[in-house]
Amino acid sequence: MNDRRERVLLVGDNPFHGISHLSQERSRMRGDNSTLAEQAANLVILSCENGADGFMFSVSDLTLSILRKINESGKNVSLDLYPIVPYMYEYVRLANQLGGIPGLAKRFAKELVTSRNLKAIVYGLDGAARADITSLTKAYLAYEISRTKSSAGKQANLRSMLLHATITDMALALNMNWLFKAYVDFMSNQRITPGFNTGNFAYLVSKFKEWDLDVGTIVIAAPFNKVGFQMNPSREECEKVLEILPEPTVIAISILAAGYLKPLEAADYIAILPNIKGVAIGVSKESHARETFKFVRMRLTR
Repeated sequence: MNDRRERVLLVGDNPFHGISHLSQERSRMRGDNSTLAEQAANLVILSCENGADGFMFSVSDLTLSILRKINESGKNVSLDLYPIVPYMYEYVRLANQLGGIPGLAKRFAKELVTSRNLKAIVYGLDGAARADITSLTKAYLAYEISRTKSSAGKQANLRSMLLHATITDMALALNMNWLFKAYVDFMSNQRITPGFNTGNFAYLVSKFKEWDLDVGTIVIAAPFNKVGFQMNPSREECEKVLEILPEPTVIAISILAAGYLKPLEAADYIAILPNIKGVAIGVSKESHARETFKFVRMRLTR
């Protein structure tokens, strides 16, 4: 079982995007909260001043603006970053605006060139010339790493980059072991811990074992909460698999079950679980930022 003192506490970005996994109505209610980059940046800073270690976020124009605001704030905030790529909602929106996949590809190619990221450009040209999806994937990842680091500045630490749950779970369903191996190899070569955001934690661990990939060297962001919300196939099965991990690799998300649970019962449940590396919690108000991470830190280190 991992030492509870080492658990990282991360600010989640769902409230900044107006996202609720419980209902569309609640999402609409949050629509006016923390949508501006400066407001969100202040909440992240305030959270870190009160016990949070860093920021888990989908890489989007909004979250990159948040990182820039934090970097420009002059506050001495050392952020551990756990970005998730790609931000599917933004790419779907852009595809609709730009005329589908061809328009999106042209937009990406233009941004790749203007980024002046030589590594990304080389991967992109190689992938385009040979119609090689692995090289194109590397180009995209190098681009996302570059713009995340550029926005965050030198005070931030890019600890892990996680593949979005939509991609992770689709690739699991299609048995695309080559994608997972390529992703792990590329991130490891960049000295960034490979990460996977998933709604199918138990299945991901079983497939990694089947493919002879070491789950002890990655980060897995997956739902863990007292009521089993979003825990597939069940809370009991996820807990069993969690116990057999060789290292604490799991960042628990959805610990409040979209607001169904209070922080006290949510933190007390997480505190008894083995192999939890940390938790990510979204905050939408200054009072939440001041109180939540202090409270959760206290419960997890008792």
